[in-house]
Parts: sequence; C-alpha cells; structure tokens
Amino acid sequence: MAKPSSATDKIKGRVKKTEVENIQKIRIRVSAYEHKILDASVKQIVDTARRYDGQVEGPIPLPTEIKKYTVNRSSFVHKNAREQFEMRIHKRLIDIANPSGKIIEQLTSLTLPSGVNIDVKMM
Repeated sequence: MAKPSSATDKIKGRVKKTEVENIQKIRIRVSAYEHKILDASVKQIVDTARRYDGQVEGPIPLPTEIKKYTVNRSSFVHKNAREQFEMRIHKRLIDIANPSGKIIEQLTSLTLPSGVNIDVKMM
C-alpha cells in the first residue's frame, strides 16, 4: 500500500506534526506530619520558583494518608479495653515547568524545617 504524500494529507485535513514540544518539568512532592509546617515549606518553595520567573503549578493538596494503630490498654485483666492512635501524613504536589539552572540551584540550597520530606523528579 502506498504512503500518502504530504499534499494529500493537507487536502484531507490531516496535518502531520514534525516537531513535538519538549517541555521539561520538575515535580516536587512534599509531605509532613504537621500541616502548618508543610504549608510554610511549600510557600517557601513556590516563592523561590516565582522569584526567578518559573512557571509554577500548585501547590496541589494530595489525599492525607492516615495510619491507625489499636493497642491494648492492659495486658491481662481488662482485655477488651483498647486505645486507638493515628498518624496523619499531609502531602502537597508542586510542578515547575521549564526550570532554569538558577531555579534548580536555589531550590537545592533551601533550608526547610525538620520533619518535611521532599521527593524531586525530573520529567
């Protein structure tokens, strides 16, 4: 079967894309046990990226992960008495499109409070 020429494609309304836009992204996932510290850290990251003309998407709140633990209050007599504890892990997502070298340098030199976990991915 013959391959249709580009003139035939233009007549039929089909346009071939020869160039694909190559957009580089940094995806930052930030998580912490306390939401106040998390929001302060996210604000610091977003302000740094915007200061150097970065295109910032977010912060996008992700679902809070809740870990529940049930333990016995007493080991022998009151077997049915139990206590419940939970740990909440709050998460945010930030995307920075087309980051410059200056943005990456400033983000790596940021000092964030302890208890804040950061995962950075280049996409």
